[in-house]
Amino acid sequence: MSKTFKWGIIGLGKIAHKFAEDLQRIPNASLHAVASRSEEKAKTFAVQYNAPNFFGSYDEIFTCADLDVIYIATPHAYHCENVLMCLEHQVAVLCEKPLAMNGLEVKRMITLAKFQKTFLMEAMWTRFLPTMTKVLELIGQGKIGEVKSIRADFGFKALFDPHSRLFNQSLGGGSLMDVGVYPVFLSLLVLGKPTSVNAVANIGRTNVDENCGILLKYDNNRMAILQSSIVTNTGTEAYIFGEKGTIKINSRWHEPTSLTLMQDGKDPKDIFFDFDSHGYRYEAEEVMRCLRNEKKESEAMSLDFSLDLIELLDTIRMKAGIYYPKNDNFTEAISAAESINFSMN
Repeated sequence: MSKTFKWGIIGLGKIAHKFAEDLQRIPNASLHAVASRSEEKAKTFAVQYNAPNFFGSYDEIFTCADLDVIYIATPHAYHCENVLMCLEHQVAVLCEKPLAMNGLEVKRMITLAKFQKTFLMEAMWTRFLPTMTKVLELIGQGKIGEVKSIRADFGFKALFDPHSRLFNQSLGGGSLMDVGVYPVFLSLLVLGKPTSVNAVANIGRTNVDENCGILLKYDNNRMAILQSSIVTNTGTEAYIFGEKGTIKINSRWHEPTSLTLMQDGKDPKDIFFDFDSHGYRYEAEEVMRCLRNEKKESEAMSLDFSLDLIELLDTIRMKAGIYYPKNDNFTEAISAAESINFSMN
């Protein structure tokens, strides 16, 4: 009989609700415990999704000794802190994207995960959607020939609130880290590491990037043109241009949607998928598959890939002048990294 995996969730915002709903659609998965900084919020969430345990602080969730894995859904400025806490208790972790605020934080997380022999994966849900699986299949089959360029955007008009996660610098606000990570992810997945990076950003009144434009150059005359915004609505589409055709991932391309394959000399072909969830179930199923097979990381979303992704984001931020004082104090980060307590729990 297949094992039922007991999940916990830390951080109970909008995305946590969607994840919890998708868990209910997965055989052999159960929501076992939830944690918030508000006990009332945790209790309401637990009742809604039939979780038997709820806690009014994050560290209390570890009193559930039988948890198999925890999903981190807090603002990304707190990802490193929250993930390290899980790893110190040797509880497997699926952490929302971006995995952390910079490369130094991600290196700390990876180092501890490997030392504790504990599973860690970035929750880049787009990587596991059937749409993305099909994109990679079509490219691998040579349907559009060698990929020469990518154009991808993600922009939406958010209600301005200086205290909200999107506009608050101390919470890691701004378009690049919130939604720009998706186009950057796509370019890294399809084209690999660029040879040069250029980026510009419009920094708003709360010192976060409200718009960001990115130009990545690769060898063999390849390139990627990427855009993110939290103040304008964009098409939120992705185009992968090859020598013999184009793959268009239709809006909104980062979530469950459809594809259009356009090959030279042929009529466009629309490809649809039978989605039965918000789309978060696929990453959760990957985590469970890895844990079932005693793997410490996912081959499809490896720790090396996540490190490459955050380091590319670091370079883009440096080029565009996007800065987070709370997280980008590198002297302090190095000192903290050297003081990690690697004692086994």
